[in-house]
Amino acid sequence: MYQQKLSTANGSVAIYSLQLLGQSGFVNVDNLPYTTKILLESLMRNQSRIGFTEQDLIRMASRSSNESVEIPLMPTRVIMQDASGVPALVDLVSLRQRLMEEGIDPNQVNPVIPVDLVIDHSVKVDYFGTASAFSKNLQLEYERNQERYKFLKWAQQSFNDIRVVPPANGIIHQVNMECLTKIVQLSNQNHERIAHLEMVIGTDSHTTMVNALGVLGWGVGGIEAESAMLGIPVSIPIPEVVGVEITGQLNEGVTATDVALTITQLLRKHNVVGKFVEFFGPSLKYLSLPDRATISNMAPEYGATCGFFPVDDETLKFLRMTGKQDEEVDLVERYCKEQGLFHISDSSRKRKAYSDFLVFDLQSVEASVSGPRRPQDRMPLRAVRQSFPKSLSPIEENNINIKSTPLNDGSIVIAAITSCTNTSNPFNMIGAGLLAKKAVEKGLTVPKTIQTSLAPGSKAVTAYLQKAGLLPYLEKLGFYHAGYGCAVCVGNSGKLDEKVEHAIQEHDLTVAAVLSGNRNFEGRIHALVKANYLASPPLVIAFAIAGTINIDLESEPLGRSASGKEVYLKDIWPSSEEIASLIDSTISSDVFRESYENVFEGDDRWQALEYDEHPIFRWDDRSTYFKASPFFKAEITEYQPGDIHQARVLLMLGDSVTTDHISPVGHIPYDSTAGQYLLQHDVKSVDFNSYGSRRGNHEVLVRGTFAHPRLKNKLVEKTGGLTRYVPSGEEMDVYSASMIYQQENTPLIILAGKDYGMGSARDWAAKGTYLLGVRAVIAESFERIHRSNLAMMGIVPLQFMPGENYESMNLNGIETYSIIGLNEPLSPFQKMRVEAIKPDGSRTAFQTVLRLDTRMEIHLYLKKGVFQNILDQWVERIEVL
Repeated sequence: MYQQKLSTANGSVAIYSLQLLGQSGFVNVDNLPYTTKILLESLMRNQSRIGFTEQDLIRMASRSSNESVEIPLMPTRVIMQDASGVPALVDLVSLRQRLMEEGIDPNQVNPVIPVDLVIDHSVKVDYFGTASAFSKNLQLEYERNQERYKFLKWAQQSFNDIRVVPPANGIIHQVNMECLTKIVQLSNQNHERIAHLEMVIGTDSHTTMVNALGVLGWGVGGIEAESAMLGIPVSIPIPEVVGVEITGQLNEGVTATDVALTITQLLRKHNVVGKFVEFFGPSLKYLSLPDRATISNMAPEYGATCGFFPVDDETLKFLRMTGKQDEEVDLVERYCKEQGLFHISDSSRKRKAYSDFLVFDLQSVEASVSGPRRPQDRMPLRAVRQSFPKSLSPIEENNINIKSTPLNDGSIVIAAITSCTNTSNPFNMIGAGLLAKKAVEKGLTVPKTIQTSLAPGSKAVTAYLQKAGLLPYLEKLGFYHAGYGCAVCVGNSGKLDEKVEHAIQEHDLTVAAVLSGNRNFEGRIHALVKANYLASPPLVIAFAIAGTINIDLESEPLGRSASGKEVYLKDIWPSSEEIASLIDSTISSDVFRESYENVFEGDDRWQALEYDEHPIFRWDDRSTYFKASPFFKAEITEYQPGDIHQARVLLMLGDSVTTDHISPVGHIPYDSTAGQYLLQHDVKSVDFNSYGSRRGNHEVLVRGTFAHPRLKNKLVEKTGGLTRYVPSGEEMDVYSASMIYQQENTPLIILAGKDYGMGSARDWAAKGTYLLGVRAVIAESFERIHRSNLAMMGIVPLQFMPGENYESMNLNGIETYSIIGLNEPLSPFQKMRVEAIKPDGSRTAFQTVLRLDTRMEIHLYLKKGVFQNILDQWVERIEVL
């Protein structure tokens, strides 16, 4: 139904026509948001597989019914990085093992849609500031991760439809943009060639970067990705779509980073959490595709499910630039124009598509940074000096250290050109190179106390910087190539200079990091660095030259030239014309073709890795990297869903608790619970690696849950992974308290403030919470992905009523809690009664909102979580066969 033929340069193909759907008379397709059209096409194409009726289709398109409609979506591809991909594959291997115990052929467990896994989260900046930094860091990466990489090579040959991009090729989202994404792909359906848009989900929250290409995609937890890989639809409510009309033009000296940070601040205030955001308007033409990618990449930071740009001429230009064949470009253009998915600049017509829209004037954007703790805390460049002391605690502000040591409060100790957010943007990177050139020519230098690094998301970046003659100037300022991967952006900063670390600790300094990344949460970049600022690559270099965040770069000199003359930022800032001219002369499709020519082959180290070719993975009892997943074991699902009685509070947390706080990804401290576990298993502290690298071992990860050194639990005075065992009042680490409670069969809950679970799409933040015995989280609000992950683990997310929180009800966390109503038939967003009993017997009862947002999430809760549901579905499927 609704099929028609489309002529292309490669012959005729079939499409599921949105125009034919519109001609049915039920809905005016032209007045729909672009993303809604994409959802409709997916539903039409997969109608028979997902059980979506024509009436459902019409209701969704027209939104004429007040009844909420859930959309079961079938993504066309899953992308993963190694940190989240390894635990997902461990779960698949464990599912195979459990099915084998049930007498079922384990080789039947395979992804039903293609999976791309890019290894990018393991490179650390152990070496920096030298020409050998890249080769030494890569060698260390292989030494530390050999067991993990062998597992990934085994998984690639053992499972169908899994491709692995080996280390040192780039960052997942940049590789996805420049190489892996087709936009429009051809599939066989009922012996017919069907053209359709890609729809991608990824186990990294910044999967939204692909939205810049006109591809609908977003980040999900590894748990949800596993379900999709096995053919279980992704269920979402019909999203509200917020339109952002782009007007005006950028001023000279303003970068895409400045635009992205400003949009992040604007949309956070507008509250687009869980909504789709679409950009449209006459000024899209002034944003290049890489500019759009920077904005789309930061959708998680402004809270949206996606930040979507429709296909237009800039999209086609980017496809040609990155080496796509003419036939591919032709297919994208013809398909999108036929389906009404090609951008129209008539804003008055497009505004009607949105229930809510904003106007964003590019001319209003100025040079900006965000910090020191959240991406949305943007400020103009001129305000940084004034804001830094105010960002400190009152004690720190009154005692700000300026002169007593070589390092001061505000001294920069990390300056990193990093992250696919910005290294994917040639304007930013060529701009940084030109600024470095002008700085070197004027005799400016960077203090040796700063860890400087360049870790781009693609080999193409170093290729065109070398071709442009700019790499030597970056190196003269210390920005030597340190690796292709996430590096500093995800906290893989390595150690600072020993004297620098000693000075920070001895004088209790509040030092700073400046990076071209997308997140700057407290403690994320480096354990000793309290203040973290996001900035464009050229500004990263400028701040590094200045050596301090305590400066107004618009009015104060960066330093002095060789002749002693003061040099200001304006003296070395390249013009847009200079940058554009160099881009035109150095960046061609050949650069990208050559960079990705052997993207799946890997280097000699990768090819030399030997692995067990047995089809069933053989667990090594001595391994501290891999343990069989506990989530398919019968004993893990012994608890019964339903009312919760006499629960204790494991943690009482404030606002903006991130998934980094819940499940750290970086360094494993020697004296941590996880560190002690590794020592007990004969692992030397030098070989601990990181929490992220050990996500294949639940014993390490559960001990690391809520072990962040900056976590503030109101049940105790100290910061870090501590809590109070309430019955005795004793303070102890979170893991130990949890084990005592579980031995006593005491259910646990968490109390939290606003934006609980913001940050990375980290499935272990929910898995670890579950293994600690937590059965419910009551918060003022939740970030989208983490709330979904909690629901999929069978943990009940409850939201305080508007204007209420645990403080307004005088709760202090020493009460016992009962949650009433979970035994009754459940529906999304229903009211749920909670009763708290204080030690003196007094009671406080209050209403909350059940944040199981879809019928599928309720189904999973009643099934004791997604893993039991997957297991049941496989057993049923095999029995039918």
